[in-house]
Amino acid sequence: MSPLFILGVGVVVVIGLIIVLRVNAFIALITAAILVSLLSPGDMADKINRVAVAFGTAVGQIGIVIALAAIIGKCLMDSGAADRIVRSFLKLLGEKNASWALMGSGFVLSVPVFFDTVFYLLVPLARSLHKRTHKNYMLYLMAICAGACITHTLVPPTPGPLFIASAFKIDLGLMILMGFIVALPTATVTLLVCRVINRLVSTPMRAYGGEPEPEPLTDAQLPPLWLSLLPVVLPIILISANTIAQVAAKADSVNLLTQRLVSTRIVVDANDARSLASGLVNANVPGDMNDTASLADLLVTKRLMAPEQAQPVARQLVTTGVLAPAESEGRPAQRAANVAAVLGSPNLALLLSAIIAMALLVWKRKVPLKKLTESVDSALMSGGVIILITAGGGAFGAMLRVAGIQTAIEGLFSTGTQHVGIMIFLAAFAVTAMLKFAQGSSTVAMITTSSMFAAMGITTEMLGCHHVYLALAIGGGSLVGSWMNDSGFWIVARMGAITEAEALKSWSILSASLGIISFGFTLLLSRLVPLL
Repeated sequence: MSPLFILGVGVVVVIGLIIVLRVNAFIALITAAILVSLLSPGDMADKINRVAVAFGTAVGQIGIVIALAAIIGKCLMDSGAADRIVRSFLKLLGEKNASWALMGSGFVLSVPVFFDTVFYLLVPLARSLHKRTHKNYMLYLMAICAGACITHTLVPPTPGPLFIASAFKIDLGLMILMGFIVALPTATVTLLVCRVINRLVSTPMRAYGGEPEPEPLTDAQLPPLWLSLLPVVLPIILISANTIAQVAAKADSVNLLTQRLVSTRIVVDANDARSLASGLVNANVPGDMNDTASLADLLVTKRLMAPEQAQPVARQLVTTGVLAPAESEGRPAQRAANVAAVLGSPNLALLLSAIIAMALLVWKRKVPLKKLTESVDSALMSGGVIILITAGGGAFGAMLRVAGIQTAIEGLFSTGTQHVGIMIFLAAFAVTAMLKFAQGSSTVAMITTSSMFAAMGITTEMLGCHHVYLALAIGGGSLVGSWMNDSGFWIVARMGAITEAEALKSWSILSASLGIISFGFTLLLSRLVPLL
């Protein structure tokens, strides 16, 4: 059966079940995964079991991180740490720059906390500011949305970006770094869109149907700023430090091996040499080194290399693990990388952060252990649903790979086609936006699209840049097309006390602007800094 036909069947099943029959996203994705597996080649007895194996693999990659992130977010809210971060932004920037403070607060808090929770926290502040200034209510609401939405869709450990990084096998530290690099200018530029919306959509601040406004905590009841920020910043620092340490250790090994290749003769097994040489022919090695056979002979016969020949060979040897200098293990760069690999593991980094967040809740709010357990249970129940959906998307993508979709797509996206990378970016962005418009959930749109595109086996040669940019393009697409089938639409409308028409004129336009602007920055960076 044609892989493209199987892909079509899988997509129709996912969209049909979610949109037409209103089936839960997890049920839709796992049903599509099983159907795709049944239609794909392989032993009939193994077709259901391999779906379960793929599901378990996906859970192993992202399950712990999502669960711990849910705990962190819940504890930050309950302890008052999130409130402290917001008030500190307001104090730093002043009331005249309240929109920047609200955007910055949403930007930071949406890294470990889900969008709806961040909005619940910040809306009372927007209402309080409007009571004092008697203006800019819509600006304050949209500033919160701009900051919270962009990091929620581009920066792990929120579920969508976390799954995309896992699907494309992108280093989590790199995904966090590039997500911030794209998200920050996007949020800054989009604040101008917020000001335009504020002028065009004149909205009064309405009461909540006679319900009293909640009384805010006093400053004395809130934890200090540095402790409030620690659960947010610590995992980002540890994961990013691990990425930097691994790159530094690899560069150190390459330099050391380059010196050895220039000054000594090396011995490589004939089979290893042939395999290595086939991977080196595209490394732009000067002279006769570009021929697989001659390079294999060179490695086996132990000829000496010139410095300009040795460096790309050394880089390939270290990257593939075929050969690396034994003494590099004892060097400072490698020792630092070994320590960073443990502390910078996303699972451990988030666990340390969760422990700090729970301790903060117990200390500052004097919460008994029984109450803490209830809070953690509540967080894990909400996180469990997200884990099921993301793992279901992982199983769906794995079954598409089994169907042979990669081979079929390679014929469509030939590396000889001009601008093929731009075509792939546009396709990924458009598919994600279409799925978001059709079924409403950004996370489901990201999971489904990344599952499909990861199964296609798109290479860096096709893209002309690192896969992290494709991941960010998918994240941007998930912001386009928010309307009445999106829970975020109703959260903003109800908590902001605005009408559906006002939400369409403000929230829907703002979220689309965020997606398009972030996509523009992603494309620009992919051409200027391809990270190849």
